[in-house]
Amino acid sequence: MPQIVVEDLVKRFRISERDAGMWGAVRGLVRRRYQTVTALDGVSFSIEPGELVGYVGPNGAGKSTTVKVMSGILVPDSGRCEILGRVPWRSRNEHVGELGVVFGQRTQLWWDLPVIESFDLLRDIYRIPRGEYIANRDEFISILDIGGLLDVPVRQLSLGQRMRCDLAAALLHSPALLFLDEPTIGMDAVSKLAFREFIKRFNEERGTTVILTTHDMDDIEAICDRVMIISDGKILSDGTLDDLRRQVTLERRLVVDLDGDELPVVHPEAVVSSRNGHRVNIRFDPERVSATELISHVTSHNRVRDIFVENLPIEEVIAQIYRDQRG
Repeated sequence: MPQIVVEDLVKRFRISERDAGMWGAVRGLVRRRYQTVTALDGVSFSIEPGELVGYVGPNGAGKSTTVKVMSGILVPDSGRCEILGRVPWRSRNEHVGELGVVFGQRTQLWWDLPVIESFDLLRDIYRIPRGEYIANRDEFISILDIGGLLDVPVRQLSLGQRMRCDLAAALLHSPALLFLDEPTIGMDAVSKLAFREFIKRFNEERGTTVILTTHDMDDIEAICDRVMIISDGKILSDGTLDDLRRQVTLERRLVVDLDGDELPVVHPEAVVSSRNGHRVNIRFDPERVSATELISHVTSHNRVRDIFVENLPIEEVIAQIYRDQRG
């Protein structure tokens, strides 16, 4: 049975407009103009318990609006949204008890308090049993490596440090659902790796459903089993990463580091797409020539230092889906 059911969600915003300059501001006071922007235009999907779902799209596509509707922050103009059998904006108190949310641009921690005091306050707000609170707190402090930050006021944390603390705070009450909106913004490479490992481990051990919205496609590939693409308030595609790649192209790439400057000899069914020094990128269709056959051909006709096969980068897949949608 789906944990999240969204059907035909529509959300519009009425935005005021005015001309630039002082006279534009004066005219705006006398006669205000408005524009209606459709953020969600019939969005539908369902999510099963324990799924790891990436929700991606360009700025203004409707990602954050969807998350805010599912969180109970926004009320849609029409459509259906049920999470764990509840309508989020009608049962806010019960709903937030099952929900963890991390917004990359905002914090749920108290700005002037040390991190540990924010954790203690959240324990009281969510009425977390003491034993569960201590176990979760200590586990998250260890895994996310935030022990040295506990006595630091939140305002003195770097963005990456705050994001790690926010993630721990969002999970203290052991939520069934976790919404992550640009959670790795400002994190360095080491912190990102720790974050990804933590989310996958948390999902595997506790079965928590995770919805991740981000522009970092490395996060999507590392974490998510399923990806939904939204643009202009509409879902364009929904499936696994392999499904998305097959939707765009079957093409794969063979990357070869040559031991020499000679032109590479490639299979008749493959094409050299680019070369940078000794590194050569070869495009091929696995339905016309297998990776094994191509590698055997390249290594037998060229002096090769290193060789590996890679899929089309997910950024290129998603960009192509956007281009196809625009026509």
